[in-house]
Amino acid sequence: MRRSIIAGLSALAVSMLLISGCAKDQVKPDEGLAAQKPPVQQAAEPKKETPPQVPAKPAEQINTQQIKDDVAAGLVKSAPQVADASQLSAYDAARQALARIYFEFDSYALSQTSRDTLYGNADYLLKKYKGRVRLEGHCDERGSDEYNLALGENRAKAAMNYLITLGVPPEQMTVVSYGKERPLNNGHDEESWAKNRRVEFEVIR
Repeated sequence: MRRSIIAGLSALAVSMLLISGCAKDQVKPDEGLAAQKPPVQQAAEPKKETPPQVPAKPAEQINTQQIKDDVAAGLVKSAPQVADASQLSAYDAARQALARIYFEFDSYALSQTSRDTLYGNADYLLKKYKGRVRLEGHCDERGSDEYNLALGENRAKAAMNYLITLGVPPEQMTVVSYGKERPLNNGHDEESWAKNRRVEFEVIR
């Protein structure tokens, strides 16, 4: 009986040793610690440095105070000089706008075409130009100097009187005759003479 108990205890001890050995074989050395280790993080890539943004240069603003200082110092044109430039433009515009008129041979009567032209000139003088205007009478080369001077004056006066009836102030106009001294065309035929029998409008500064 005693022997059987001892044999049983020995068998039990051997069994325990065998179970212990198997358990050691199944457990890996670092298996218990692996769960406690933090996950390995990859090294972050270094940030690329971006060059600093240069703010856009603001548009240059007009320095009104500097302009005033320049005007006071005489570095730029003053207001009266600017007004003179404006008047010069009006002068040039009037010279281009006021059209000449033509006459028949040995006559200072106004044709319908001449009246239409004078109507346009009067409208311009009443609305856009208040300066003085000189009406210049001209003739062709035929006839004496004295006769053509008188004829040229009558032509200029006929044009002026018609402008007065249209409302142009008489003090705004003067007349002069050049006779045949200043031909527009130097030819010696009817076509040239027709261009020389005229009244020109000269704008006075």
